Amino acid sequence: MTKYVPRKFILSFIFATSFSALAVADVLPVREDREPEAATGLTIKEVVTAKEFMVAAANPYATQAGYNIIEQGGSAVDAAIAIQLVLTLVEPQSSGIGGGNFMLHWDNAKQQLTTFSGRETAPKAATADMFLKDDGQPISWIKAVVGGRSVGVPGVLKSLKQAHEKYGKLPWSTLFKDAIALADNGFIVSPRLERLVAMKMNPGIWQLDESRNYFFPKGKAIQAGDLLVNKKLAKVYRSLAKEGIEPFYQGWLAKAIVSKVQNSAIAPGRLTLADMQSYNAQEKVAICGPYHQYKICGMAPPSSGGITVIQMLALLEPYNMEQYAPLSLDALHLFTQSSRLAFADRDRYIADPDFADVPVQGMLNADYLAERAKLINLKKDTAKAQPGMPPGAIAKAENVGYGLPSTSHFSIVDKAGNAVSMTTSVEMAFGSALMVEGFLLNNQLTDFSLQPEVNGQLVANRIEPFKRPRSSMAPMMVFNQDDSLKLVVGSPGGSRIINYVAQAMIAILDWQLTPQQAVSLPRITNRNKVTTIEKGSSLELLKPLLEARGHKVYIRDLNSGLHAIELDKGVLIGGADPRREGTVLGQ
Repeated sequence: MTKYVPRKFILSFIFATSFSALAVADVLPVREDREPEAATGLTIKEVVTAKEFMVAAANPYATQAGYNIIEQGGSAVDAAIAIQLVLTLVEPQSSGIGGGNFMLHWDNAKQQLTTFSGRETAPKAATADMFLKDDGQPISWIKAVVGGRSVGVPGVLKSLKQAHEKYGKLPWSTLFKDAIALADNGFIVSPRLERLVAMKMNPGIWQLDESRNYFFPKGKAIQAGDLLVNKKLAKVYRSLAKEGIEPFYQGWLAKAIVSKVQNSAIAPGRLTLADMQSYNAQEKVAICGPYHQYKICGMAPPSSGGITVIQMLALLEPYNMEQYAPLSLDALHLFTQSSRLAFADRDRYIADPDFADVPVQGMLNADYLAERAKLINLKKDTAKAQPGMPPGAIAKAENVGYGLPSTSHFSIVDKAGNAVSMTTSVEMAFGSALMVEGFLLNNQLTDFSLQPEVNGQLVANRIEPFKRPRSSMAPMMVFNQDDSLKLVVGSPGGSRIINYVAQAMIAILDWQLTPQQAVSLPRITNRNKVTTIEKGSSLELLKPLLEARGHKVYIRDLNSGLHAIELDKGVLIGGADPRREGTVLGQ
C-alpha cells in the first residue's frame, strides 16, 4: 500500500514527476485513430483562487467574455451563453451553435439542481441503414462523419434560450456583444487552432468550399497570430441578438442550414425545415448518487456520462481510494477495473430514454453495485467485463459506434453562488465540416450505433427518427452533506470523458488535491478494452507493472480538457487543463 499524499502535493511536483519524459512545450504528437482533436502540447498553469465568482473555460477569449458578463451583474447562465457564442468563433473545432450541449444548473437561493439538454435529434427521414454499406457493414468512420448525412438538428441555442428564460438576469441581446465584436473585428488564431487546421484531421474542411475558404484562405492554412475575421457570424449574432432564436429554427438561418445539408457536395443529408421547427430542448432532473459523504450529480440519458461516472465511483467506494497515492499502481489498477464494469453496462443499456428502456435506477441500485464491485480483482486485470443485469433491465446488443473528442467544457460560479457545468460539442473535430453563415454544423448522428443490430439483437442506441444519440459528455457537480455546492467539473474527450472526469473527482475528493493539481495529473483510461496511459508521463514507467497484472497497455496522447472549480470554506479554487488553451478568471 502506498502512503497517502495530502493536499500539499504541489503542482510543480506533479509536473516534475508526471511529465518528466515530456518537455512542457510545443509538440506535435502522433494521434490515435478516432482521436481526431489531437493533443497540441502542455502549458504549466497555476491554481486560481477567488472570493466572489469564477469562470473556467477552454479559450482565453471565452473565459474573458464570461467574466465580463458576471462582472456586469449577469448570472452563471448569462455567462454560459456568452462563452458559447465566443467559443463558436474561436474554438470552432470543438463546439458551436451548430452543435449540442448538456448543462447542469445550480440555483443557490432555491437550493435546486436542474439540467438542460440541447442534444441533437435525428431527422424524421432517418433510417437504421443510413451508415451501412451494401453488405450490411458500417461504412468507415470518416466517411460517416463528413457531409450532410451526419448532421442532427442543432440544440445548443434552444437549450441556452430555455435556461436564460428561467435563470438569466441580463437581457438576451447583451450576451452577444463580446462575440459580435470579436467576429467583426477579428480574433488572434491560437497555436492549437493552427495545428488542428494544418493537420487536416477532418478532411472535410479542405474538401468543402465554405470551410476551405475560411480555414485555408488563398489556399494557405490559417496560422497562429493571424487575425481571423468572421463577418458572416457577426451577422448571424446580430440577428439572434435582436430576434431571439426564431431565425435559427424557423427563419432564414433554418433555411440556410437545411439547404446546406441537403445540397452537400459530400453525402447529402435528410434534414428538413420541419425537423428544425419541431426541435425541443429538454429540462430534466439530474442523476445523483452517494460517494462517501458527498452527493455526486450528472446528466440523465441520453448522456451516458452521469450514470457511468456515478457507477465508477460507487464501485470504487469499498476500496477506499483515499488510502492510495494519486499515481500509485494499486490506485490506477482499481480505477481501470471500475471503469471496465461501468463501461460494460453503459455500452449495453444507455440510449435515448424516449426510445429505449434505460434501467437508470437499476444501474444505480446500491445492492447491484455492491455485487458488481466484488468482481474487481485487486491484483489482476479482469479482461473484458460483461454487463450486469441491473433491476429492470432488458437484454440489448452492445453499441457499435464512435464517441469522438471534439468537445469543450466550462465551469462557472456566479456572485450569488449559482453554478453551471456545461459540456458542448460538434462531435468530430470541425464537426461535419459543413459551414453555414460562418459556423460549423455537427456530425452527431455518428454518435448513434452505425450498426442497428448485432447477432439478431437490436442495439439500444441505433438510429431512429427524432431520436437523440447517446453521448459521453459528463458535466458534473458534487455537493456536501449539507447540500452546499462542493465541485463543478467536466471535460471534452469523446468516450474517455468519463474516465477523465472520474479521475479528477477522485483526485479532489479522495486525495485532497487542488483542482489545478487534479486536472494536471497524467491520465489513464480503460473503456472495457485496453488500459491506455498518457504518452510522455511518468505513468509509462508503470507499463510493465500493469502488464504483470494482466493489462494490455497502450501508450497514447490523452487529450483531456478538464475545467474545475472547487468551493472550499468560502474560497473558489479553479483549474484549467494544461493540455489545452483554457484559462480561469475570478474575482
